[in-house]
Amino acid sequence: MTDNRKSEGLSALGSATKYLMDYAPEVLETFVNKHPENDYWVQFNCPEFTSLCPITGQPDFAEIKIMYLPGERMVESKSLKLYLFSFRNHGDFHEDCVNIIMKDLVRLMNPKYIEVTGIFTPRGGISIYPYANYGRPGTKYEQLAEKRLMEHQVL
Repeated sequence: MTDNRKSEGLSALGSATKYLMDYAPEVLETFVNKHPENDYWVQFNCPEFTSLCPITGQPDFAEIKIMYLPGERMVESKSLKLYLFSFRNHGDFHEDCVNIIMKDLVRLMNPKYIEVTGIFTPRGGISIYPYANYGRPGTKYEQLAEKRLMEHQVL
């Protein structure tokens, strides 16, 4: 079996894990999608996402769900884990976290389509479930984004 980590430029995969303690989009890495001509879903679930309330500094807990249709590049899962962990000491509102994650992944890999959902645990008796999506402009994926947004139903 061949080790493709070096040829793909992947540094996090298979190496000692270094957890960064504040927002670090620079840890995200990609690899080549071997099937860019196909439309297929990739889904990540991060059930232990944490960030900080920007006002009180108290921790917020969530499950972050990321679904995307890859284009030419795909996000490497360990780097995504490290990236999501980097929010641990980052202060932002729930809605901001979800939009930041989506925009960073769009910049990173230029997917055909992506959506990010945050299922935050209740604070003060209220749950917040922000949802953000993106479809590549001028394509059927832009139309998919609009359709899924308009039909989006929270749990």
